[in-house]
Amino acid sequence: MSTLHFLDYVVFLVYFVIVSAYGFWIYYKKKSAKRDSKDYFLAEGSLTWWAIGASLIASNISAEQMIGMSGSGFKLGLAISAYEWMAAATLIVVAIFFMPVYLKNKIFTMPQFLSQRYNENVAMIMAVFWLALYIVVNLMSILYLGALAISGISGLDITLCIFALALFAIFITLGGMKVIGYTDVIQVFFLVLGGMVATYLALNLISDQQGIIKGFSILTNGASEHFNLIFKKDNPNYMDLPGLSVIIGGMWIANLSYWGCNQYITQRALGASLPVARSGLLFAAFLKMLMPVIVVIPGIAVYYIIKEDLGGINKDSLLSTSGVQDPNKAYPALLQLLPQGLKGLSFAALTAAIVASLAGKANSIATIFTYDIYKKAFNPAASERKMVNIGKITVVIAMFLAVTLSLIVGDALMGEGKQGFQYIQEYTGFVSPGIFAMFILGFFWKKTTSSAAMFATIGGFLMSVLLKFLPGWIDLDFLYPYGWGVANSSGLFEIPFMDRMVIVFIFCLIGMYLISIYEHKKGVVSKGLEIDASMFKVSTPFAIGSLIILILLVALYSAFW
Repeated sequence: MSTLHFLDYVVFLVYFVIVSAYGFWIYYKKKSAKRDSKDYFLAEGSLTWWAIGASLIASNISAEQMIGMSGSGFKLGLAISAYEWMAAATLIVVAIFFMPVYLKNKIFTMPQFLSQRYNENVAMIMAVFWLALYIVVNLMSILYLGALAISGISGLDITLCIFALALFAIFITLGGMKVIGYTDVIQVFFLVLGGMVATYLALNLISDQQGIIKGFSILTNGASEHFNLIFKKDNPNYMDLPGLSVIIGGMWIANLSYWGCNQYITQRALGASLPVARSGLLFAAFLKMLMPVIVVIPGIAVYYIIKEDLGGINKDSLLSTSGVQDPNKAYPALLQLLPQGLKGLSFAALTAAIVASLAGKANSIATIFTYDIYKKAFNPAASERKMVNIGKITVVIAMFLAVTLSLIVGDALMGEGKQGFQYIQEYTGFVSPGIFAMFILGFFWKKTTSSAAMFATIGGFLMSVLLKFLPGWIDLDFLYPYGWGVANSSGLFEIPFMDRMVIVFIFCLIGMYLISIYEHKKGVVSKGLEIDASMFKVSTPFAIGSLIILILLVALYSAFW
């Protein structure tokens, strides 16, 4: 049943017209006399720092953030904010150490880096792997969770919502990276505004219209169990966020792999100069500090409103078709509080987030396929126009595959009360340690060989799978004294996926070191990158901005330890 009214649809239509018109204007205004592939895929040199930062956030905050993270806030509480706040620190690290390496060596895609640093075999295998990961895990989950939310709000059939989102994303993506980057600025505005309005109304309801500060105070006291940033082992949600791993363990591996070794994210800055790219990443870091207010607090507010039966939200709207409470429906349920017009605005903001992420992901898929598979394996002599056209065809095919997967397996993987956000994090974590090990040693240790990189890719994945399913056969209680593992429902010890990433990362580093040393003794020569110490110097404004973010992080973790 739809919760929208005529005015809401009018507001949504106005949003659609504004974004579409602006996208067309940008497309024709920025259109070069020579429309080459780098311009289409990277918007080379034309994105400003604020456009880069806004595009990073808009593409990052999609269904898995607005819906999935609000759902995790509903179930886990403020602790899920670690993904956002630690990402702010991660963006600073990426800006200082990763971006200079990429830009100095003229790297435009992640497989290109692997080819340049290792060899074509490593690059090709990883290109195919990234395409599969982006389509099967990321594109499909964004599409399914987004359609689930829009269906819950509008009352439209979820299948229709899946097709509509896919078509809108294709429309935006075919304009290229310029259209995506600049329309993201508008979408971030609607996204932030809609989230803040929803949070304001929820806190005002909790305080009985006595203000949001009063509401937040009541919320922190009345739902104190949801305001712990660090979980102890006796917490039922420890497997999702295992204690100090969110500060000094697996969270860093997940974030550095996502923000620093991810075509989907780094592509927004790869077409800019180093100062502009760094400024964009710093701007994105500041925005990440605000995100829990928009995506986590609403989920906690819904938890408290339902718990205390304050009204305004229909409890049944959080139930799945089989009657199981579904955390992924917390954010759509919150929109029931909004008056006419504002509900349409938040609906537009949610749609904007989903479409922005779908468009960015599809563009990255097209970039990798065109540059690193089609041009290298099928048509080395492809013209610029041909590559752009192949990229557009790739966008359509990738979206078709994501739609098909969403319809076939979406409900089985992310339905029935499961946390969509945690699903994405855990299964991406099967490959993050190996990828990060391969990149970090490739950056800063010239002796790292291609065989070592291959070991990290394949061996890291196999080790992750082994540690995931091993407790089904063997009791891992010997790991308990080292801080890893908790008892599962069968009494056997199981390793939280964040701790699993740390173990696999260490395994990959040791394996890569031993293989590289052995091969160097055999006379194998590895390829290094162009790196010098001056690359890592930062401007004074950047240093001050970074220091402010670090101070805020310390203050927040001190307040909610």
